[in-house]
Amino acid sequence: MRVTLKDIADEAGVSMMTVSNVVNGKRARVSPDTIERIQRIVAARGYVPSASARSLAAKASRMIGLLVPAADEDSLMISPHNVEILGQIERELRKSGYHLLLRGIAQPSEVGEALKSWSLDGAVLLGFLDEDIDRLTAGAVGNVSLLAIDSYSTNPLTTGVRSDDYTGALLAARHLLDLGHREIVFAGPSFTDVGVVHQRYAGFRAAFSEAGLTWTERLATVETTTHSTGRELGRHLMTEHPNATAVFATADILAIGIMEGLSDSGYDVPGQVSVIGFDNLDLSEYVTPKLTTVAQDIPQKAAIAVRLLLAAVEQQEHPSDPITLDVHLINRGSTAASRLTT
Repeated sequence: MRVTLKDIADEAGVSMMTVSNVVNGKRARVSPDTIERIQRIVAARGYVPSASARSLAAKASRMIGLLVPAADEDSLMISPHNVEILGQIERELRKSGYHLLLRGIAQPSEVGEALKSWSLDGAVLLGFLDEDIDRLTAGAVGNVSLLAIDSYSTNPLTTGVRSDDYTGALLAARHLLDLGHREIVFAGPSFTDVGVVHQRYAGFRAAFSEAGLTWTERLATVETTTHSTGRELGRHLMTEHPNATAVFATADILAIGIMEGLSDSGYDVPGQVSVIGFDNLDLSEYVTPKLTTVAQDIPQKAAIAVRLLLAAVEQQEHPSDPITLDVHLINRGSTAASRLTT
């Protein structure tokens, strides 16, 4: 049976309020002997404070929602990158005494429903299109604090933290150009005139402009960000782009699939085709060759996201501008000099 405050109070010969104060660190009016006696009984009987009772007392749920798009009623759109962020966010919230609720959102209109039905103190939006975040209204959100990760939405309801996607793609393209590559395929999901992929596309194009080179749209290929899609692309890449010597993929998981598909078709990476990704997931070091990629600091991103969100929840502090984190290139084994220059 669950040990209660009353059980501890009865054994210690004190009131339930005294036990509650000791357990919750409010010990100014409790004698050292009483504190020691209560702590000894708590430890011996394995008492664990009720999270729901604490929430009721504080008039807060201490629940933070992580809302992610759901492709349909049966699946969540959680990429390896987002899984890594999820784990880091849970860790940071746990250190601050909060709990994480993962919730899939099939339609943007469900965001408000999720916030209200679970009495969330705050929520993180991960993986949503900026146009969906733009449509969130104060009426739907209520008083719940929101934070959007990897978003370029200007919706004032959301505090934001993201990586420098433009500079990351610029570094990737510069690296390939420095190696003598000119026919470089850009592989990534479809995008509009705003958002993460748009920023990476713009940074990629900027590298050609600063080098006085022309890049043609025929080298762009629209792909979903999955390993299987990348593998299929890799298998047909050299048929569709016979002069290509390199590929920039907007995500590591897509790049890894492309490398596997190229290998399936008899092409050597990087001897014949160089491949570079974006994210620096752990997977990047587990493949052969190890993946050259743009590194973003996911633990730092998660830590800052939680700090900003809890500041909004607890102190009503809402920074007006998003925080953009630096990125850097990690040169591993999947890129080499163009075969046309060797």
